Amino acid sequence: MEKQSKAVLNCIDLSNPNTDQSVNLLKQSCTDSGFFYLVNHGISQEFMDKVFAQSKNFFTLPLNEKMKLLRNENHRGYTPLQDETLDPKNQSQGDSKEGYYIGVEHNAPNIWPASDVLPGWRETMEEFQLRALEVGKAVAKIIALALGLDANFFNKPETLGESVGVMRLLHYQDKISDPSQGLYAAGAHTDYGLITLLATDDVPGLQICKNKYAKPQIWEDVPPLKGAFIVNLGDMLERWSNYTFKSTLHRVIGNGQERYSIAYFLDPGLDCLVECLPTCKSDANPPKFPPIYFRDYLSQRYKDTYPDLLVDTK
Repeated sequence: MEKQSKAVLNCIDLSNPNTDQSVNLLKQSCTDSGFFYLVNHGISQEFMDKVFAQSKNFFTLPLNEKMKLLRNENHRGYTPLQDETLDPKNQSQGDSKEGYYIGVEHNAPNIWPASDVLPGWRETMEEFQLRALEVGKAVAKIIALALGLDANFFNKPETLGESVGVMRLLHYQDKISDPSQGLYAAGAHTDYGLITLLATDDVPGLQICKNKYAKPQIWEDVPPLKGAFIVNLGDMLERWSNYTFKSTLHRVIGNGQERYSIAYFLDPGLDCLVECLPTCKSDANPPKFPPIYFRDYLSQRYKDTYPDLLVDTK
């Protein structure tokens, strides 16, 4: 039997001139829940409303139009309802959501809807990507300081200078989830990369589990916060920091309402070598993971999620 409560998350103000305060709040968040709210991040509500409106424009297209843009081997394009099963051990069917992946063009070409079908759609999404990357870089500076590193540690050319960050538009069906029957809007999972910036509409559904090994698991609701990103750490940062910072299990529970969200997954360059940070190891706490190139790490994670897909991260 699951237990549920409401999460209490720190709120980090990106416009706060007191860097030490932001660093302390982030450090507390990253060792406790692995989640926090980010406000005053520099992306206007007006622009975010535009991105959500364009996302809705896509998902309301007829299915045959969306299927013309089906996800390819480079992980770009449309993912249909129940295409993903994020928690196969506990799910009786795939997630009741559909999505759309958009990456960086220098890594692999995107799949775009025709401009006569969705005018201005590509331009809106490309602008969001650029803005979200800048927000992510600003958060990465605070993370670096919280780990005792130089502020620009993650902003080197081979890391976020060549980021292969991916944005994903998500549309959840108006279904009611039932964990006892293995029915979820999005099954329990952790994210792959460095950090995730999540923008949501005003429909709740996101839940986090701070201790995935607890029995029973305690799931906490994360309420939407107007104008804020919900930020969480990914598995790669957990690995990079030698478990100093945590990547937290999360899922989405449907309440019968449609729900839209936009996730931006901040990742380093494919040729970035991820090895234990110098401030996160000692004789008493040696590295728990061998070094790995992000290209190899990402390829394996995609294969785990989409075993039927030939993945190319070259």
